[in-house]
Amino acid sequence: MLNISSLVRHIALLAVVVLPAGCSCSDSDPQPVRPDVKKEETGYTIGMSQCNLGEPWRVQMNADIEAAAKRHPDLKVVFKDAQNDTLKQRAHVEEFVSQGVDLIIISPKEAQPLTEPVAKAFSAGIPVIVLDRAVIGDKYTCFIGADNEKIGLAAGKWLIKKLGGKGRIIELKGLMTSTPAQDRHAGFREALIHHPGIRVLFEVDMQWLEPEAREEMESALARFERIDAVYAHNDPGAHGAYLAAKAVGREKDIVFVGVDALPQEGIAYVKQGILGATFQYPTGGSEAIATALKILGGEEVPKAIVLDSRYFTAENVDQGGAPIEEL
Repeated sequence: MLNISSLVRHIALLAVVVLPAGCSCSDSDPQPVRPDVKKEETGYTIGMSQCNLGEPWRVQMNADIEAAAKRHPDLKVVFKDAQNDTLKQRAHVEEFVSQGVDLIIISPKEAQPLTEPVAKAFSAGIPVIVLDRAVIGDKYTCFIGADNEKIGLAAGKWLIKKLGGKGRIIELKGLMTSTPAQDRHAGFREALIHHPGIRVLFEVDMQWLEPEAREEMESALARFERIDAVYAHNDPGAHGAYLAAKAVGREKDIVFVGVDALPQEGIAYVKQGILGATFQYPTGGSEAIATALKILGGEEVPKAIVLDSRYFTAENVDQGGAPIEEL
């Protein structure tokens, strides 16, 4: 059985609502509302701090937020890019507080270092939506993200079936100080517990970056004569591993699996035969704006919103994939 999901582990004793899109009201803890929140005539300003824009998935998240916000003329979103620098992202939150924005959306680089500034903003009466990566504790208004542990478990189940219960695997992990990487790893390893024929030869933190993944895969290829599969915590990592294997003529002997499933990236790689499977991790951008509107309107929202996920293979990609629960 799946251990307590990533969101519940980071948000102990809080209700979790599963929604494919948007969100609904809840009788969860009261949310702080700024005294000047009723500003329909003058509009609202939302501060958005993105941990980096070096990953296509994060570029898509910002695009989804911007597109959703544009449908509401009373919303203004100020975007900031932390450029993979935790100190810069802490400063973003502090700047938003000093500027008096009406709401903050943050996708944190790391959990621990961003917990304090998020908590301070929340305590100052500014609603905070934590998107994709959790912080520690409960000093924020709402967390939105998919269940990474469940995604990792599904990826493990798919690979076990694909390999017939026997194989040697490389695991290319995302930044392990971030909660998605920790949970994608934990879920994957849980899937393998009762399958001794599956062996993880090599695991390494590639920090979500394709060049790092390619370099680490080159090292693995030099060390191991036989590799049956690669599980990468994101699609750029899986693609980097594929390129490394292709450079030495071993790509046809290896099954590559990634996470994200952007149409122009992971799904395209499946269609091209580069990836055996990709597992969807929704950006949550449109859901963040829908939730922000509820908060700014004075409504209570759930403490956590879990987004659905699908998986895509050559067999189902043209039909729009399938729910991971089917694995």
